[in-house]
Amino acid sequence: MELPGKVALVTGAGSGLGRAIAHRFGSEGTAVVVVDIDGSAAEETVEQMSGTATAVTADVADASDAEAMVRQAEAVFGGLDVLVNNAGGYDTPVFPDAPVEHWKRTLDVNLLAVMLGIHFALPALERRGGGAIVNVASSAGLGFGPYEGAPEYAVAKAGVMRLTACLASLAEHAIRVNCVCPHTVATEGVLGAIAEVTAEGSELPPALQDTPLSVDEVVEAVVWLATEDQLAGRVAVLRGGRPARLLAAEEGS
Repeated sequence: MELPGKVALVTGAGSGLGRAIAHRFGSEGTAVVVVDIDGSAAEETVEQMSGTATAVTADVADASDAEAMVRQAEAVFGGLDVLVNNAGGYDTPVFPDAPVEHWKRTLDVNLLAVMLGIHFALPALERRGGGAIVNVASSAGLGFGPYEGAPEYAVAKAGVMRLTACLASLAEHAIRVNCVCPHTVATEGVLGAIAEVTAEGSELPPALQDTPLSVDEVVEAVVWLATEDQLAGRVAVLRGGRPARLLAAEEGS
């Protein structure tokens, strides 16, 4: 797929990695629908972009909002060619210590929202003759080892990777679903957390001790999966200081 002249929708694009993805698509001549639950942050992303873009305030874990953001893409730009399911994250306390509605929200934002986005985007992509979906997972969802963060987050990201593989057959309808699975990414939030722990004199968690990926490395992987017509149902694992690795279909870690 060639990006100039296409339309991309990026969730969680009001800051961090999502904002960087939106900027990159815009620089490639793609019209971008910048989606975030924080409307002012989405507007700020659009204001910073040099290309064509529009901001949409949406809770991607809400079905009506997810449907509306896709409709907005078609209403403003005439269609949709690329969906990037980037929104995610979690808040403390975590499962099993947090109230049900608290940890359930993490599942909703990180997995349900991806399914909703795909559900409502598919008809729009079909109307354009096909397109690409890139899901953003996390190394938290890989393997069977313990995870020191939020179990619900790790479970949801594992689900995103499995969902990606399950939807490989959509390539028969010219819609490719792929997934990028980054390890620690040097976003402002992560760098701030490292600085805070270091200032306290505490030991960094294992994940923060590893070489972090630059934001640009992850953005490049997203663009690659969106444009590489031969890839479908694949998960690209990214770790700092190493080349991207595509998981084989039979791999579990």
